[in-house]
Amino acid sequence: MQRIISGGDIVTMNSRREVLVGGSIVVDDDIIAAVGSTSQLREQFPQAEVFDATDCVVTPGMVDAHQHLTGDPLVRSCIPDLLPPGASIFEWSVPLHGAHGPVDDEIAGALSAVEALTSGVTTVVEAGTVAHADRVAKSLNDVGLRATIGVWGWDIEHGPFTAPTQEVLDRQRAVVELFPAGGLVEGWVTLVGHDLASDALLAGAADLARELGTGMTMHLSPTSSDPERYLERSGRRPVEHLSDLGVLGRHLLIGHGVWLDDSEVELILATETAIAYCPWAYLRLGQGVFANSRHAEIAERGGRIALGCDATNASDAIDILRTAAVASGIARDARLDPTRFGAHQVFELATISGAEAIGMGDRIGSIEVGKQADIVIHRTDTPGWTPRGEIGLQLVWGTDGRSVRDVFVAGRHVVSGGRVISIDIDALAAAAADHQRSLLERAGITVPRPWPYVDAH
Repeated sequence: MQRIISGGDIVTMNSRREVLVGGSIVVDDDIIAAVGSTSQLREQFPQAEVFDATDCVVTPGMVDAHQHLTGDPLVRSCIPDLLPPGASIFEWSVPLHGAHGPVDDEIAGALSAVEALTSGVTTVVEAGTVAHADRVAKSLNDVGLRATIGVWGWDIEHGPFTAPTQEVLDRQRAVVELFPAGGLVEGWVTLVGHDLASDALLAGAADLARELGTGMTMHLSPTSSDPERYLERSGRRPVEHLSDLGVLGRHLLIGHGVWLDDSEVELILATETAIAYCPWAYLRLGQGVFANSRHAEIAERGGRIALGCDATNASDAIDILRTAAVASGIARDARLDPTRFGAHQVFELATISGAEAIGMGDRIGSIEVGKQADIVIHRTDTPGWTPRGEIGLQLVWGTDGRSVRDVFVAGRHVVSGGRVISIDIDALAAAAADHQRSLLERAGITVPRPWPYVDAH
C-alpha cells in the first residue's frame, strides 16, 4: 500500500542534512518512494492514504549498535549499582543467562523491542548473549524491530552455553544461514569477546563473517582488564592482538573500545573497524570513560562510531537520544572544549553514521528515496519542545525518546500514540513479571533491598 506521512518537519539526514519544513514522505510498502513538498506529493499520489504529521518532527529511525536483548530485561533495576568491578557480570548476569530458558528469551526479546521502538530506536545490534536465537527472532519480528542476532560465542572452560571452538563456529554459521541478510532480523557472528576466546575462535569467527558476507561483533576493552590480560597473554594490547590474527576490518563492530592507546586507535582507523559506544554503561559501572574515551576523536577523524545502550542493568534505558546527549557531554567536558562534538554530530551517530558503522548505511539511517521506511514521528506539544527551537539542539539536548508518538519500521506502523500496537503489551507485562520471579529463583538470586519495604495495604 501507499501512504503519505504528511506535513511534518522532516530531518532527512541526507548528504546535505536538509530539514524539510512541513514536508511529506511517500511510503510504498516497505520503501520510501518520494520525499518532498507536501502539496506536490499529495497531487502526485492522490490515492495514497494520508497519515498526518502536522506540527511534528519526523526523523529516521535510530540505531542502537550494542544491546543485550536477553538476561537483563527480565531483572530490570535488580542488579545493585554498588558492586566491585566484574561482579555485576559474573555474579549476576552470567548466572541469570545460564538460567534462561526459551520462553524467557522470547519474553525478554519482546520487552527489549517494545522499549526500543517506543523511544524511536528501529534497529538494534544484539550484543552476543542469546541462547535461543529462534525464539528471540520470533519476538522481534512479532513486535516489528529491525535487528541483527547471534548466539553465545565463547570457548572458555566454564560458562553458560560455552563449547569447543568448532562447535561455537558451527552454531554461528547456523544462525547466519537461518536469518540471511535482507530480512527484518538477520544473523551475525557474535562472540562474547574480552579475553574469553581462543585465538582459533577469534580468527575463525572473522573468517566466517567474511565468508558469509555478514557482520561480526564482540566486546573489547570497556575497562583496563582486557588490556592487562592480553598483555599477559600475548605481550600485545587487545586491538594489536586482533590485528595480528587478521580479525580487524569493516565486518567487525567492537562493543565498547574505551581503553585504547594511540597504536590501537590508529589500527581502528586504518582497518575501518567500527565501535559501538555505550557511555551510560561506563558511567553507571565506573569504568573510566571520561579519562580514557577516544570515541569522539575517532569519529572526528572519520572513524566508524555508533551509539549503544548496552543492557538494562548498565545503561538501564534503551534511549539513543539520551545516549547521544551524554556522549556529547563527555567529549566536551573531558577536554574542557565546548566547541567540539555537538548535538548535530552525535545525532549523526544515532542515525546515518550509526547505520554506516553497522554496515546498513545503504538501507537505513536517513529519509531518502529507495531506503527502508524506518520513520519516527516526534510530538512537539510536550514541555521539551515548547517553544520550538533549533531542531538538532532540541532533539539531543532538549528532549529524549519520551516524545516519540508514532514509529514505522519497513513501512509497518508499530507505535501509535507512544504505545506499541503490534502485540498485546499488557499481556507481555504480566508474563514478564511472572518470569522475573521464576528466573530469579532458578538462578538462586535474591535481590537486596537497601531501603525497608513495609506492607502498608
